[in-house]
Amino acid sequence: MTHTDITVLNYTVNADVYARYGADFDTEAVNDEILRILNAEAPAGVTIERNGRVIAEDSAIAAARSTDWAALLKRIDLDTILAEHGK
Repeated sequence: MTHTDITVLNYTVNADVYARYGADFDTEAVNDEILRILNAEAPAGVTIERNGRVIAEDSAIAAARSTDWAALLKRIDLDTILAEHGK
C-alpha cells in the first residue's frame, strides 16, 4: 500500500506557551498526548507522524486533503493536557 504526503502539522507546544503558565511540564508527554488526539480524530487511513507529517493511504487521500487541520488543532483542550502533565 502506498502513502501520500498531505501536509505537515506543527502540533508541538512552543516554549512561550509553557512560560505563560509559569510551571514545569513534561513537554514530551504533552506533545505525545496531542499527537494521540490528532491521530484519533484523523480520518481512517490517515496518520500523523511524530515529525508532524500527515500521510494518507490511497483510499483516504481525499478525506485527508479536505480535513481542516487547523480547526482540529484548535479543538484540542491544551489546558487539560497541561494539567495532566505537570511536574
